[in-house]
This record gives sequence, C-alpha cells and structure tokens, in this order.
Amino acid sequence: KNSPGQPQFVQAVEEVAEDLVVVFDRHKHYIPLFKYMVEPERLVKFKVPWIDDTGVLRMNRGFRVQFSSTLGPYKGGLRFHPSVSEGVIKFLGFEQILKNSLTTLPMGGGKGGSDFDPKGKSEAEVCRFCQSFMTELSHIIGANVDVPAGDIGVGGREIGYMFGQYKRLTSRWEGVLTGKGLNYGGSLIRPEATGYGCVYYAQEALKGLLGESFEGKRCVISGSGNVAQYTAEKVLQLGGKPMTFSDSSGFIHEPEGFSSEQVEIVMNIKNEARGRCEDYLEHSTTATYHKDKRPWGVEADFAFPSATENEINSKDAAALVENGCRGVFEGANMPSSPGAITCYYQNNVVFGPGKAANAGGVAVSGLEMSQNASMISWPAEQVDARLQRIMQSIYTTSSNIAEDYGKRGDLKFGANAAGFVKVADTLREHGL
Repeated sequence: KNSPGQPQFVQAVEEVAEDLVVVFDRHKHYIPLFKYMVEPERLVKFKVPWIDDTGVLRMNRGFRVQFSSTLGPYKGGLRFHPSVSEGVIKFLGFEQILKNSLTTLPMGGGKGGSDFDPKGKSEAEVCRFCQSFMTELSHIIGANVDVPAGDIGVGGREIGYMFGQYKRLTSRWEGVLTGKGLNYGGSLIRPEATGYGCVYYAQEALKGLLGESFEGKRCVISGSGNVAQYTAEKVLQLGGKPMTFSDSSGFIHEPEGFSSEQVEIVMNIKNEARGRCEDYLEHSTTATYHKDKRPWGVEADFAFPSATENEINSKDAAALVENGCRGVFEGANMPSSPGAITCYYQNNVVFGPGKAANAGGVAVSGLEMSQNASMISWPAEQVDARLQRIMQSIYTTSSNIAEDYGKRGDLKFGANAAGFVKVADTLREHGL
C-alpha cells in the first residue's frame, strides 16, 4: 500500500515474503525486521539535462535508491533504459540487498539509473549525458559510502565517462565505481563475471540435484549482452551447447548449437558494431532468425534467461517444459513471472533464482573494490577461482537452509531465507 504504481517492486517483496512465512513462524522476531528492510534508507530523484548534437536541450530523470547499508556500503548497478522508473529501481535495489548478502562480501544494497536510452545516440551525446548524470550523483556516492556499477545500457564506455567526471568534480581517484577499464582500476573477469558465475552456480545445482554435468546439454539463452555472451562461452567450455541469443527484435537459433567461433561473431556484432541479432545471418548458413519472438519454444535441456524482468510468463514456462527443459537459471533480474515460477515447481524444474544465480557480477565488483582499496590488481586466474568459490558457497548456503526447513531442492526459498537471515541478524546486532 506504500508503493502504488510500482508493480515490479511489489512483486519482488511479495515473492520474498511468501517464502519467508515459515521462517517467521519459527522466529517471530524477524517479522518487524523484514518490515524495516523493505523500506529504503534513502531514495534520491534528480533531473539530468543534456545537450544533443543539434544543440537542443534534452531532459531525463535520474534515480538512486540507497536501500540498505547494514552489511556494507550501498552496492548496485546503474541502468540506462526507457523503462527505468522509481518502482523498477526499488525492485532492483531490494533484490540487491539479498543478492549481496549471499556473496559473503561486505556490501549493502542499492540501485540507480535513468530513463535515458543510449540506443541511437552518438558517442558525444552519451558522453554529455553521463557527465551530467554524474554531476548530480557525485553528491551521494563514495568508495566507502555507495559504489555503483553497470547494468543494462551502462557498460565500460559509460562507466569511463562517469568516472572521469567524478574525478574532475572531486579531485579524487578512488574506487567509486566498479566495472572500470583495466587501465584505471578495473578487475579482470569483471565483464565475464555474471555469465560465468551463473553457469558455475548451475553446475553446482546440476551436480547436487540431478547428478549431471553440462556435457552435451542444449542450453537456450535469451539476451545478447555481456551476461548472455559469457554464459554461452562458459557453457561451451564445460561441454554444453548454447542454442540461441536474442534481443528486443527477435532471436537467432543455431540448430546444432553455437561454436566458440560463432559466439565470437555474436560478441563482435553486439560489442563492436552495436548491431542486432538478425545481423548474424550474414555469417551463418544454418542459423534461423525469429522476428518478434522469444526463444522459449526451442528444444533444450536448460534455460538461461539473461535479458530483462518478466521475460518468461506461464505460457513460455509451459513451452520450456514441453520442449524438455529441466532447469532454469536466471542470468537477469527476476526474468520469470510468478506464473512461470509456479509452472517450474509443478513440473519439478530445477530453478536457480536471479538473486543467487546472477550474483557473480556483484561478487567480482566486490573483489574489484578490494583490489582498489589495496591498490593492487589480481591475475585473472585468482579472480576466476574466487568467483567460482563464491558461487559454490551461494549454492551450498541456499541448499542447506532449504533442507533445514524441510524444502530440499527449493533454491528460491534457500536464497531468500539465507540472504534475509544474515541481514536481519546484523540489524539486531546494530541495535534494532
């Protein structure tokens, strides 16, 4: 009732609350702490004026929700997309509290962004917008206060523009953003982290719940950004077959699975040419393109939704089940609707929720913060090994608490319960 017109936020809170009912039954003192946790500590809204290439003044809205600093500095990405609103940012920030709790690293929860759309904008326009956005954001962030990162629409280019502006405004070089370039404090494995981490988590779930590996398994992937690209790369390394990529216009399907060379072509189209999935057809005689469709009707063993929230509805979930899918691991934030999740449970589909499965990105962001604080850079092998251990720990922690409450294999319950209990116990230690 306190968040009218914010359906994504309400959906996220209700989904967690429903899981925690059994925890509240066993530990009544957690109920007021949950009510405390669902209200953000601070929500900042601001206007972002910028000049386009024709000299016309344009205006967008900026947001930053500093949701919880219980476990550490506010930590969470910035999203530049027309769909960004107060409700979307609150939903993402709330999820971030639990996700960061699961990583075992000292990070609170936050999120931010703007309804600015980088698509179709020139380099100069993106740069001017980022500088204007950071001019406002710089008042409320800092290396030990609030450390934003990238998200949809915010990659290395945008992080670089914002970091440069922060440095000009404050005359300080500090780890105020993560996802930075390697020349100025970035971490190796950061671009790969969410995708790699999601597959590491899935690997643990397949081994623990199904007694299987990725060898020869068909994996349907949505999205074509960093998360989807590196999910596909790691699936290939573990012997699986990535079958699809998608964007807002449709999806591409390789009937025998993408090879590593073909995944590199997709990466080049998306990262260098900033093209569309359809452009891949120029490089393949076997692929098919399905305009204005999602890839959930493709036969596959496992699914990795890696695009955006609520991209799988109950009908899509039923199509996945019908086509042989036995596991869904969320690379995106809340990509499965409540109806889709119900369908997974009814059909014994292993479900790895986003707050656990896609925590690899923020985990390596936390490792980037550690490297910046000690002014050193770790080799890729060390970062990757730590990422793998963190994802194994997230699976084990979620699995163990689920078993403790008589819900073996319920990884969604496990992630919600484990993430919440750590924050709630810390709140009590802080005097609440």
